Amino acid sequence: MKVQQSDINDSNPELCALICEIIVASPQRRITFAEYMNLALYHPQHGYYNSDRQSIGKQGDFITSSHWGADFAEVLADQFVEMWEILDRPFNFAIVEMGAGRGNFAENVLQYLQRQHPDLFKSLTYIIVEISPILQAEQRQILSDIKCVKWCDWDEIVNNSILGCFFSNELVDALPVHQFILEEGQVREIYVAAETPNNEQKEIKFIEVIGEVSTPKIAEYLDWVGIDLSASVYGDGYRSEVNLAALDWMSTVAQKLQRGYLLTIDYGHPAHRYYNPRRREGTLQCYYRHRYHSNPYINVGRQDLTAHVDFTALEKQGELCGLDVVGFTQQALFLMALGLGDRIAALSTTVLDVATLLRRREALHRAIDPMGLGGFGVLVQCKGLREEEKGRILKGLMVPD
Repeated sequence: MKVQQSDINDSNPELCALICEIIVASPQRRITFAEYMNLALYHPQHGYYNSDRQSIGKQGDFITSSHWGADFAEVLADQFVEMWEILDRPFNFAIVEMGAGRGNFAENVLQYLQRQHPDLFKSLTYIIVEISPILQAEQRQILSDIKCVKWCDWDEIVNNSILGCFFSNELVDALPVHQFILEEGQVREIYVAAETPNNEQKEIKFIEVIGEVSTPKIAEYLDWVGIDLSASVYGDGYRSEVNLAALDWMSTVAQKLQRGYLLTIDYGHPAHRYYNPRRREGTLQCYYRHRYHSNPYINVGRQDLTAHVDFTALEKQGELCGLDVVGFTQQALFLMALGLGDRIAALSTTVLDVATLLRRREALHRAIDPMGLGGFGVLVQCKGLREEEKGRILKGLMVPD
């Protein structure tokens, strides 16, 4: 990887020291990139998602569709309503949001349902699975007056208990990935080692080392999604990622879902595009103060690390776990089918001050920009549906007129 250098390194020194200790204590004084990424993002005290710094939204490091106003949440709420209706309008319907950020999406969905679909709102339990105590505290503050909201760890959700929809928006991209590289036609793994401070070097420096793969699951994964790295189109130096954690996540969701849907929105590709030979540096990106770069070894604990999602793997793992694929599309098409285009058209007749009108128009266009958020993938899977229920095409998966 061509690591971009920076004059500023805003790393958390406590986290760097902890990671260094773990590396030094490891048998070969190295850890997998997946272990490093997990510590950088999710360490209980110092990881990026568990820190008290502003990380999400207009003042943070990155922004998601849910931070551009209520429209995104409201059209998604209409999709939840249709799912509820397909499932015969059950009285114990649940929406389970995994990784709810600051709670903006949940707040907008619930306010809209209470206002426009009171029958569903009365039947609803809104469950949030959130591992970050900092974000959970913000969610509790925003959602404190809405009684149908509850927070659960995975262990607190009984297997085969959820009737409704599991939902995530830009969650899977932040799960820790293994990195690999081709050397002399062989798949090798990228590990992280540490150089400790000395007279010339004042800070801990993390470096990459190459070794044998840490688990046979990496090669098995690539074969499973139909990628042959021995083909001549792949040359030495080609590197990319394998997200084994996403497979575990999919298995967990499938275990908890009794009947209903899984709706996953994220940026990514089918496997044949993800592992395109021309994408020789992989998809890993780092986000720091609304700028992205490719060096995961600076700003440790204070920048987001992401890798694109392999939707082929999610589909195949879902099938192994009893989930059927309902459909896969782009976010722009999904939102337009749910009526976002009508909302854009209606702006011309909406009485708003100019600044508010421009902000809302920008938000709506960003959500469907094919070069940005609109190019995200939307994967819908289901479990426990009867054949006639499977035959009903969700509105978001219809081709817009």
